[in-house]
Amino acid sequence: MFTRLKQNHRLLVLVVLGAILLLCLLIAAALGSESISPIDIAKNTLNKMALTNFSLSPAWEDRNHEIILFQIRLPRVVAGALVGAALAVAGVLFQGLLRNPMADPYIIGTSAGAAFGATIAMVLPLSVALLGFGLVPIAAFFGALGAVFLVYNLARVGGKTPIVSMLLAGFAVSAMLIAVMFFMVTLSGRTELIHTVYSFLMGSISVSGWNQIAIIAPLIIGGIILARFFAFRLNAFSLGEEGARYLGIDVEREKLLILGLGSLLTAAAVSISGLVGFVGLVVPHAVRLVLGPDHRLLLPAAALAGGAFLVLADLFARTMLSPREIPLGILTALIGAPFFIYLLRRTRREYAF
Repeated sequence: MFTRLKQNHRLLVLVVLGAILLLCLLIAAALGSESISPIDIAKNTLNKMALTNFSLSPAWEDRNHEIILFQIRLPRVVAGALVGAALAVAGVLFQGLLRNPMADPYIIGTSAGAAFGATIAMVLPLSVALLGFGLVPIAAFFGALGAVFLVYNLARVGGKTPIVSMLLAGFAVSAMLIAVMFFMVTLSGRTELIHTVYSFLMGSISVSGWNQIAIIAPLIIGGIILARFFAFRLNAFSLGEEGARYLGIDVEREKLLILGLGSLLTAAAVSISGLVGFVGLVVPHAVRLVLGPDHRLLLPAAALAGGAFLVLADLFARTMLSPREIPLGILTALIGAPFFIYLLRRTRREYAF
């Protein structure tokens, strides 16, 4: 009976977070340079689905709202939810595996690695596809994977990953990769690529329609579903690697799989948003404070909360100084950097310099 109550509690939490995410999606779709009422959103959605065909406003206004909603605003809003969910779950995976509260895709260099891989793909005059995916997301994945393994091995000391070692390694790897990115772009002589890389570094939801989402969404949704199957392993890693081995976990294999999955989620997110930092730091900690450390609930809850968080952050980024737009990465840094400093101060006694 107690187990059933806990399961019902987990389900209720996820339902509430799912409702919050849907509300955030509706608000973000409604607000912008031209506001669209929830009634118009519902009407246009039903018309688009061919479930009905009625009009509550002039035909020209209907058509204008339909274009704004389905060709511009909704793709960006949905992409923001996917990016937020991916980065939040990647943060949970890295923090659980490394048993380190600072393990965020942005901080430990995974995002920079993904951006580096994507930049290589944009510089090279190649057109490659694998399983329906273009070269940019593929290169971003391998860049993220290489960066996280490099940082992990540089920071590893005596079987542990001290917080300062990881921060220094992440900073050094990120700085090196960003420098090489700009060097490659300068050598290419393509001015439009400089602007693209700059936007990557500042962070911004960049989708031109539903085609990009159709490619990225299966990666992110599939990665989040797959992450749920690592919940027991992540709970075991909280006991340390020896404790995990005692519970029958193949530690080295699981580390590779979790690092690979976290890199995949980060690469998918970075390929359409650039370097949006601190989502994988703030959201997992906030959810963990409310719901506890059990990864069976933490992983799906972080995905929903991360999606809602980034949808709202992107809404503020594009409306706060309208018609000008604040780069999304700057806004999340303004939120996440003070939180990062707080965590660093709180945990400094636990890790030796």
